[in-house]
Amino acid sequence: MKYKTISVEDSEALILEAKPMILDCRDLKDYRAGHVDDALHVHEGLKESLIKKGDKDRTLFIYCYYGHASEHLAEFFTDFGFKDVYSLAGGYSSWKEKHQFG
Repeated sequence: MKYKTISVEDSEALILEAKPMILDCRDLKDYRAGHVDDALHVHEGLKESLIKKGDKDRTLFIYCYYGHASEHLAEFFTDFGFKDVYSLAGGYSSWKEKHQFG
């Protein structure tokens, strides 16, 4: 496995320290309803742009609903040469639970 799975707690430190590009691969409707601060909604154009022109040394932090689709997307980006890629374990549902009930 070329990407890393990361917990909500560890991802908070990652965001503060590494300033990753945060990618939300859920549906646009759900992204609009709420997302991690500074997250970009992943669509085909963004994926294509990152593959062609993206900084492959920049850390990527990817999440989905429950942590499965983000694993596939993380693997996709590592296959294209991104070196530091993280998938959020438990996805946005675990992020939201932690931040609602702290």
